[in-house]
Amino acid sequence: MSRKRRELPLLEQIEITDVAAEGNALTRVNDMVVFVPFGAPGDIVDIQLTKKKKSYAEGRITCLRQPGDIRIEPRCSHFTVCGGCRWQHLPYDFQLKCKQQQVKDAIERIAKVDAPEVSPILGSEEIWSYRNKMEYTFSNKKWLTYEQLASGEEFNDRDGAGFHIPGAFDKVLDIDSCHLQDDFGNRLRRFIRDFGKEHGYTFYDLRQQQGLLRTLMIRIASTGEIMAVMVFGEDDSEKINTLLSAVKEQFPEITSLLYVINTKVNDTIGDQEVITFSGSDFIEEKMESLRFRIGPKSFYQTNSRQAYRLYSVVRDFAGLSGDELVYDLYTGTGTIANFVAAKASKVIGIEYVPEAIADAKINSEVNGIDNTLFFAGDMKDVLTDEFVSVHGRPDVMIVDPPRAGMHEDVVNVILNAEPRRIVYVSCNPATQARDIALLDKKYKVEAIQPVDMFPHTAHVENVINMTLK
Repeated sequence: MSRKRRELPLLEQIEITDVAAEGNALTRVNDMVVFVPFGAPGDIVDIQLTKKKKSYAEGRITCLRQPGDIRIEPRCSHFTVCGGCRWQHLPYDFQLKCKQQQVKDAIERIAKVDAPEVSPILGSEEIWSYRNKMEYTFSNKKWLTYEQLASGEEFNDRDGAGFHIPGAFDKVLDIDSCHLQDDFGNRLRRFIRDFGKEHGYTFYDLRQQQGLLRTLMIRIASTGEIMAVMVFGEDDSEKINTLLSAVKEQFPEITSLLYVINTKVNDTIGDQEVITFSGSDFIEEKMESLRFRIGPKSFYQTNSRQAYRLYSVVRDFAGLSGDELVYDLYTGTGTIANFVAAKASKVIGIEYVPEAIADAKINSEVNGIDNTLFFAGDMKDVLTDEFVSVHGRPDVMIVDPPRAGMHEDVVNVILNAEPRRIVYVSCNPATQARDIALLDKKYKVEAIQPVDMFPHTAHVENVINMTLK
């Protein structure tokens, strides 16, 4: 017999005092920190606790009794249900202040190294419709809100297309409009969803691993080119051709219409064949005089305008005169490597994903760049002391690792190689600060520049410039 779950209390008339990690807000009740999403400093709220430990608790706001002075009206109708843009209710200048503080706290509390003041964060010129890539999931288990469940109404149509609900892998919130990408993305997603319902297409069942309509990726480049990649969970050529023909007719502005048949357990398409239904198999982004080919499996910063500002900071920090050997670690599709190549003698890029390296080579070729060299493989296996001895000791190392930061073996090779300068780009100031502490043996921090790539979220990109002591 299972033990009855202990009912957690409802906290009433509580004032939200600050913002916290992961886009949450916080308050303190009887020396206990309580974390809640979608709160703003100054709010007076009722909080239903959902988890309680000795020193902290988590909960959700059940009633906003009095909004704080700082709170603004969120634009999105899905706010508080969709887990994506948790800071829509905060003014953008306040968001930037919080992100600046996040970087400062990481340097002071985690890295604990001598460092200059954090430079003022570079805010995004566009705070809506700034994403060039969005991914949506089709599901036959559309998420029902607390209000819908409480209404007693029966919901027979559970097919939807949108975003996964945090903590409920098999549930998807049916999205009407997302304001992070151009409205074209909303029109395309709604068309495919409605077409599927009207023509009896099955929506994917994430538990049973079956259904025809599975996922949709939309890329809209700054050049105006558009890629749509429809992923099907079953191989039904007649229905696939019927749907994609309708999409092609309804949306002639799509320059790259692709599809994938994915019958495996996970949604990743990195190991799947991508089939071109119409148009090209890639789109192009432009940055200064450079062109970058973006395929369905390519990584490219999702905020095109801010990507240019970010890479400009990296290039400035690198301080290149034209004679330097540069290593670009975690190079992805070689965007940074190709962006700085004109000011370097040679650039060597290393990346785990072979397809990304293939893109990096193509991007060098189409731009007439002949001083880059790219290698594919696990960073800790490729970047060894022997690799450095063969290819040369770098003058500058640019590192842009994933959120987990760098493997300690990679840090040790960097320390042994002793480049004159390290430019560290990170989407996670906490792991960046941890790595900075390890590099502090031989390097000092010269400059810190945060860049906001994702308005209305707690995420922040940060660039640190280090020189050999």
